Amino acid sequence: MSIIHKHIDEIFEYDGSQINPSWAFQEFGIYGSSIITWIGPVNITPDNLKDFADVGLEIKSNYMVNFICEFFDQQPPNMRIAYLRQRLLVMIFREILTEKGITSKREGDDIFVDGGKLSISIASISLSSAKIHFALNLEDKGTPSDVETIGLYDIRVDGKQIFNEDNLVDLVNETAERFINELETIEKDISKTKVLI
Repeated sequence: MSIIHKHIDEIFEYDGSQINPSWAFQEFGIYGSSIITWIGPVNITPDNLKDFADVGLEIKSNYMVNFICEFFDQQPPNMRIAYLRQRLLVMIFREILTEKGITSKREGDDIFVDGGKLSISIASISLSSAKIHFALNLEDKGTPSDVETIGLYDIRVDGKQIFNEDNLVDLVNETAERFINELETIEKDISKTKVLI
C-alpha cells in the first residue's frame, strides 16, 4: 500500500468536514491513500460530529496539529480496521513521547499528560474509504471549560520545554513516517507469510 504524506503550511480550521471522503483529492489533488497534516484551530460543528457520544459536547481548541488519514486499500471499507489503525497511530505517538522522556497515559484513543487531555481522535468510513482524524493540542487555550487539557508546548521534562515552533514540523513528519512505515511493514509481512491450509 502506497501512502502519501503532505504537510500543509497554511493555517486553517478543522470543522469536521475534512473527515468526508476524498477531501485530500478535492482540496489538494492527492489521489489514493494519504495523510494530510496541518496546524490550526479545531471547532467541530454539530452537523459534522461523527461520534454519537459527542453529541451536545464542545470539541474545540485554539491551536492544534491535525492529521487526516484516508485509506482506500479495503473495499468495502472496514470500520474495525479503521479503528485499529487509529489506535496504532495513537500508540506510535505515545512511543515518541516516551522516547523524549514524557510520561503519558492512554484511555482508548485519548492521550493524557500530567492529567491533561492532549489529543482528540475519530475514525469513520464511507462507501469508498476509511478515515482518521487525530489532533494534538499545542496550547491549553480555547478548549472546553469542563475538560482539563494540556498542549504540546506546555509539556516540560525536568523543567525544560520539549516541543516548540522550531521542532513541531519535525515531530509531525516523524509521526507520519513511523505510521506509514508500520502500515507498509504489515503489508510486507502479509505477503511473505505462509498461509496454513
